[in-house]
Amino acid sequence: MEKKSIKELRTYIERHEGDLDEVFIQQLKNDSRKGVQQLYMKLCKRMEQEKARIDTYNRMSMIENHCYSNGYRLIAGIDEVGRGPLAGPVVASAVILDPKTRIIGLNDSKKLSEPVREELYEKIIRNAVAIGVGVVSAHEIDRLNIYQASKMAMMEAIEDLPIEPDYLLIDAMELPMDLPQENIIKGDAKSNSIAAASIVAKVTRDRLMKEMDLKYPQYYFKSNVGYGTAQHLEALKAYGITPEHRKSFAPVSELEPNKS
Repeated sequence: MEKKSIKELRTYIERHEGDLDEVFIQQLKNDSRKGVQQLYMKLCKRMEQEKARIDTYNRMSMIENHCYSNGYRLIAGIDEVGRGPLAGPVVASAVILDPKTRIIGLNDSKKLSEPVREELYEKIIRNAVAIGVGVVSAHEIDRLNIYQASKMAMMEAIEDLPIEPDYLLIDAMELPMDLPQENIIKGDAKSNSIAAASIVAKVTRDRLMKEMDLKYPQYYFKSNVGYGTAQHLEALKAYGITPEHRKSFAPVSELEPNKS
């Protein structure tokens, strides 16, 4: 161990992290050099974080595992995002995960940073058995109300799946569909399938709002994704509302349409 410089040890850890044997880790622990001890402490912290992520994944697999034990095989998690914004659609996703492929890190999309969400999104796209998406516009939200629009988006997401699921795990919603289903309060923090749907829906909606920002840059949709931030509210006062705003939502309902 003494023959390797701290730089060499750091490089070795970076290249082999996740595959470091106990002998190497113990040698790090016993090395008295200050720089090596700092490497050891950082490694321990990362290992603890990874263990916590795996523990979370295993905990959030329990609902799906119970479904598998009851004979279900194509279990779709369903979630939506975008109930609260003043502008833009509500977006839902349905995701059937492959039980043979673990995607560590799945969680409620609101608890994840954008880079982590994007990384997990790509893993879901690559590894899921099937993915469906439903998008309901601001106009439809005004026509139906946000609760019914969210339900419609979820049903569209299920219908968009390329294969029919045999069981539905739904985040805090019951759907009028002739499929066995379970509605789970805060399901995106309890089920990997619902968490995956939450991430797909969130990333999809954020990308739609960034496209909308190109058409209406004065409303800063790229950063606020339609929520009523101070900047967004000031833009509403200055420019009025667009066809992408939800006219049934206050304070949008009190404002004049955009004249441009």
